[in-house]
Amino acid sequence: MTKTKLLALAAVAALGSGSALAQKAGDWQVGAGWLHFAPQDSSEPLTFTAPRAAIVPGSGANVDSSDTLGLNAQYFIDSHWAVEGVIGVPPKFRLQGAGTLGPIGELGEARQWSPTLLAKYYFLEGEAKLRPFVGLGVTYVWYSDVKLTPGLQGALASRVGIPAGRSTTTADLDSSFAPVFNLGAAYQFDQHWGMSFSVSYIPLKTTANLTTTVAGVPVATSESRLKVNPIVPYLSVTYKF
Repeated sequence: MTKTKLLALAAVAALGSGSALAQKAGDWQVGAGWLHFAPQDSSEPLTFTAPRAAIVPGSGANVDSSDTLGLNAQYFIDSHWAVEGVIGVPPKFRLQGAGTLGPIGELGEARQWSPTLLAKYYFLEGEAKLRPFVGLGVTYVWYSDVKLTPGLQGALASRVGIPAGRSTTTADLDSSFAPVFNLGAAYQFDQHWGMSFSVSYIPLKTTANLTTTVAGVPVATSESRLKVNPIVPYLSVTYKF
């Protein structure tokens, strides 16, 4: 076999390998991995709205970070544009007292649901192994399993003159839509397997609405507004088919 033929065969093999790696129109890719929520939080003071309006001076709260399993699936419209859905096993967030609520310690916990839909643009050509991308999308956030600690319940009861252990306080957190800003890079090992790392920022806020009852009868209501604004890194292993 001549040198010219060997070079021609090598070129054909290289082209075949590139097309196998290519991300192109109609491709589906699924992934799973580590999803981390790092709140950049702030809060307004706890405010009683009934039986009379009153602000608890210097009160505040901080949201702990959380880790969970992330799952994603994306569809390539062409070699550059893709639509991706991302969801995590709902992580549990713990709320810690700050300011005058600091001595209480943990105030409560809740699970966050935040399915996300992204439009993503991949730079470079589809045959490239390493491809940076940017994304823009929206998430709908709601909360479940909201629980308040006995320490916070006792503090709220004492504020309205109720003996400890005589009342129960429940809470719910407002649901909301929020934009998602995303950037990252993907690396393709072969025609099927790859990995991806991205960082998202979500400007997110919610209001915690608390109701204190005695024998099932509401005796006080209060609220606190929270800005969560999480930075969300996501590292995943992907499979393209």
